Amino acid sequence: MTHSPFAHYHEPLCTLPIGSARGLRFISNNAHGIHPMPHTSVRIWDLPTRLFHWTLAACVVALVVTAKLNAMDWHFRLGYCVLALLVFRVVWGLVGGYWSRFKSFLFTPGQFARHLAGKEDHSAGHSPLGALSVFALLLALILQVTTGLMSDDEISVSGPLARHVSGELVSTATWWHARIGQYLLYVLVGLHVLAILVYAVRGKKLVGPMITGDKQLPSATPSSRDSAGTRVAALVLLAAAGAFAWWVSTLGSF
Repeated sequence: MTHSPFAHYHEPLCTLPIGSARGLRFISNNAHGIHPMPHTSVRIWDLPTRLFHWTLAACVVALVVTAKLNAMDWHFRLGYCVLALLVFRVVWGLVGGYWSRFKSFLFTPGQFARHLAGKEDHSAGHSPLGALSVFALLLALILQVTTGLMSDDEISVSGPLARHVSGELVSTATWWHARIGQYLLYVLVGLHVLAILVYAVRGKKLVGPMITGDKQLPSATPSSRDSAGTRVAALVLLAAAGAFAWWVSTLGSF
């Protein structure tokens, strides 16, 4: 029997973790008199997610540099790369590895409160605060790319969608892209890096697992499927996202 490349995890053999798949909250050993579960290396971040993360980070830095140097040809090329990456991540958030799926880090207000109070641990995938950061960055980047595609400096540079929308929308998009969006991204990226440093001080290393893909966790923790089939499927998806970005780039010619 063949397995779908999108099959994403193996069912745990015991009743842990408690609650929904949105986060792991393991039973307190002291409170319940239960011996600690043995820890093992668990694949949390599949390779496509890790490559997306670091490629997006490099592209965002390069976008800032090219904008400041007024290298607009490269700025647009990088913008199309980010567009392809975002399309890929949105779809991968629906069909990718277990911990890369959006449903694995959708939290209720109660879960946020318990996490902030230290009553609920989310050591596997994104914590509630991490999830908030991820969604904020993705939305801000989508908005920044979209407004860039509709921007027009009325001198020499215009996005491929500028001629297909109203002048009022072009003006608003240009204002947001240049005056608001980029600074919003600076703030969000800064908070993201600060959170990583704070967690590092508290003994939770976030950078290493985003490189290796693995964390030391209780053996009952669901793992993300990261097989050759999954990676081939991700490559096909990335190619489709790249083709979409290329098509968008041609709209300025019509």
